[in-house]
Amino acid sequence: MTEPASDQVTAATPVPRRHRVVIIGSGFGGLFAAQQLEKADVDVTLIAKTGHHLFQPLLYQVATGILSVGEIAPPTRLILRDQKNATVVLGDVNKIDVAGKRVHATAGHIAFDLEYDSLVVAAGANQSYFGNDHFERWAPGMKTVDDALELRSRILGCFEQAEVIDDEDERRRLLTFIIVGAGPTGVEMAGQVAELAQHTLKDSFRRIDPASARVILLDAAPAVLPPFGNNLGNAARARLEKMGVEIQLNAMVTDVDYNGIEVKDPDGSVRRIDASCKIWSAGVKASPLGRMLADQTDAEIDRAGRVLVRKDLSLPGHPEIFVVGDMMSLDNLPGVAQVAIQGGKYAAKQIINEVEKGKSPADRPPFKYFDKGSMATVSRYSAVVKMGKIEISGFIAWVMWLIVHLAYLIGFKNRITTMFSWGMHMGGDHRSQLTSTKQWVYARQAIERVAADEAAALRTAEQSRHDSAATDSSSDRAGHDAESVH
Repeated sequence: MTEPASDQVTAATPVPRRHRVVIIGSGFGGLFAAQQLEKADVDVTLIAKTGHHLFQPLLYQVATGILSVGEIAPPTRLILRDQKNATVVLGDVNKIDVAGKRVHATAGHIAFDLEYDSLVVAAGANQSYFGNDHFERWAPGMKTVDDALELRSRILGCFEQAEVIDDEDERRRLLTFIIVGAGPTGVEMAGQVAELAQHTLKDSFRRIDPASARVILLDAAPAVLPPFGNNLGNAARARLEKMGVEIQLNAMVTDVDYNGIEVKDPDGSVRRIDASCKIWSAGVKASPLGRMLADQTDAEIDRAGRVLVRKDLSLPGHPEIFVVGDMMSLDNLPGVAQVAIQGGKYAAKQIINEVEKGKSPADRPPFKYFDKGSMATVSRYSAVVKMGKIEISGFIAWVMWLIVHLAYLIGFKNRITTMFSWGMHMGGDHRSQLTSTKQWVYARQAIERVAADEAAALRTAEQSRHDSAATDSSSDRAGHDAESVH
């Protein structure tokens, strides 16, 4: 029986497809871009290689036992579960096909593709060792939850080993902590390691005095906290030195190994500092996705691997691709959370304007960053704040730091538990997150061994296939020659 004509027309009419937005990265830029699109007539897919949104400015407090991982790294899937137009995907992006508007990724052994109409790349940055990537094994950075947990176990493990060893030289090595990089992360980490040794662990050991630990903060630069200016940098330095932290500036690290580091001074002399625990916070490099985009477009990258974007945060010739946060380079903007947040929101607003209001990329206003200031803690009750020409240090700056960081934490529960943890820390330097395990300490080396074993197994399998194919080919030739003789 023939269907009515109207039904035929209805059945043949294609269902309109909504604009597809793919966001790479669940940090500040990616998450705020996704949330900005909540009421937009688009389908959002946020893909990241971790299943959480990391509040990186507080990562050092996980490493030193003040906060738990859950307080600063809530699951992205739960954050966006009420946003009906958003889908969260766990996967590691290994290729962006600019011409085909497709993102290739893997989740374990599963490979998959995501098609996009608009792409927001906010994959962030990794620790930079300035071409000396082998330093990472002995001096982990401070960029991921894994880094923080590993460092926590390394720091506490040094005290535990010092308690049972009899060799005095080895004990001194175990109780020497070196933080490389005198930027905000390095300053915050040095202050917390010093407080941990002098207050939290006081009277907890019988054979050693934790307060005798040597904490060294060094940098190749001539100042502490260079972006904050001389006044605040000197204030931070004075506070750290009062806590017993050794400040060594104009000191360039030339080598790092199991036993310690080598440092080159301005006069060219090289000296060695023996230390068991080394922490690296000296530089960052953008995700390799930046170079991948540059190779397919007219965009360029700087020395840190950041993409030089247009004034609307897009790539030259590709207005559908936005790069935000630590991956972008524009007008010397700093790699701070506010740049990523404002950039993610800006990119989302341009997508909304073009999808729902019919505007074209030519109508986009240039991205304007509103500088809300920079902050860094030095110790309990002491911080530095720079807001334009306003500079504040000490207790008032510390209170401002508390308020701002609480405001940007994701989730009401996380804010409450963080306030409680901070209260315990302020009241008597109690730290409830001092658990450590051997697995956290040795996970990096174990992963390296597993990766090496897998690579060796793949090479062996490939060689076996090659040998088998060569044998089959020889057999075929021998059989053909025999037939020819016959």
